[in-house]
Amino acid sequence: MLHRLAGYVAGSSLVLALLSGVATAQTAERPDVKVGDRWQFAVYWATPSTQPSRVREITAITGSGFEGTENGEPLVLTRDLGVLDSPLEKNSTPETLRFPLEVGKRWRYSTEWIFKPKHSKGTSVVDVIVVGYEKITVPAGEFDAFKLVASATMRGVSGIGSQIDAETKTTYWYAPAARAVVKSVHHNPYLGTSTVELVGVQLR
Repeated sequence: MLHRLAGYVAGSSLVLALLSGVATAQTAERPDVKVGDRWQFAVYWATPSTQPSRVREITAITGSGFEGTENGEPLVLTRDLGVLDSPLEKNSTPETLRFPLEVGKRWRYSTEWIFKPKHSKGTSVVDVIVVGYEKITVPAGEFDAFKLVASATMRGVSGIGSQIDAETKTTYWYAPAARAVVKSVHHNPYLGTSTVELVGVQLR
């Protein structure tokens, strides 16, 4: 009887250890981004592409986040990799990621934004949920990634003065091994559907 009990305890311990390993693998802490980290992304609409059109590189670590370049122009990120300022956009409180990440985590945030190419500006209220943890393949390779879905209500005004009132949805995958969102699919009723995929990465 004692022998059986010992075997049961040992077996249970093994199962718990395995489950603990899975849980650890499915929790992502804030990445240790370093100066010199560099990512290349392909951005496309209708036709898939592997040609890099967005290149980001970290040049400095600050008390509040990171500074770098995007296609040679200034880039400012929060500690959680939210885009505060880039050649395309400015955001007051970007929280597309909120570490630590784990499946089932939810959060809501509000941000003021400027979309520079269209000279439009406004506010968004965004609900985010981490819906899964899965393998995803992009041109840069295969990654274990957290899958997130963000649903946003946008209000604002365009560069020509027309009102912006839209619901958008973004599905994106954050891969701890890449220290980045490796794929993002964004649905916007004004701009259509755009996809961003990681095509190259160099980490220090």
